[in-house]
Amino acid sequence: PPPPRHSLPALLRAVRGGRVRSGARSMARVAGGRQLQLGPGPPLRPLLLLMLLLLGVLLLRGGAAAVARAEPCQAPRQWEGRTVFYEHGSGRNTRAAVSYDGPNQRLRILEERKALIPCKKFFEYILLYKDAVMFQIEQVTKLCSKIALTEPWDPYDIPANSTYEDQYYIGGPGDEIMVQEWSDRKPARKLESWVGVYTVKDCYPVQETYTKNYSVTTSTRFFDIHLGIADPSVFTPPSTCQTAQLTRMKDEC
Repeated sequence: PPPPRHSLPALLRAVRGGRVRSGARSMARVAGGRQLQLGPGPPLRPLLLLMLLLLGVLLLRGGAAAVARAEPCQAPRQWEGRTVFYEHGSGRNTRAAVSYDGPNQRLRILEERKALIPCKKFFEYILLYKDAVMFQIEQVTKLCSKIALTEPWDPYDIPANSTYEDQYYIGGPGDEIMVQEWSDRKPARKLESWVGVYTVKDCYPVQETYTKNYSVTTSTRFFDIHLGIADPSVFTPPSTCQTAQLTRMKDEC
């Protein structure tokens, strides 16, 4: 079966709720201390409180309506960028340059060398899902392994049946980017196995997290994305793959 597709911490929601409540208390204090009156008639303080209550109800309804209207955006179908893939079980971070070709179901991953690590091998991976095959190429020797792909194509996008979780800013004032968080959580299950964070503008992937057995298994962060494929030949295996071995190479000596 395809890999499973975390919701925003409740702290952020509590902060937002706290801001609304603080605003109400501040406005009540302005009208408090003494009850304002304009000529004959009842004091204005109860009227102000009633107006604030009605305003709060309208805001809540508006927010709920906005959530109900949220629909998954359409992620770019071809792009190049960089990723950090983190395996929580082993604690390993893998940095890579990525070329993503959605229409042709192709993915090229080039592991990045950030430091000289003794006895560490770095690989290039070419995944051709329509052919159900993956090529693993050692970057120095160009030795090649040809391995069958058994999992179906899983694009970097937001599935149409995803559940909207939240919308918020990443970064600080003047540098923030608005993103939306989606998951595969369903009411009957109440838990999610996939969470995707995508920008509101242009629908670029920011982070994807997969969970299994109530624990986080993998997460991927995306950055430096630009549209298109500069050189389509990156999806063509080198000539050494014509005599490829059929077992996966280890990344250590």
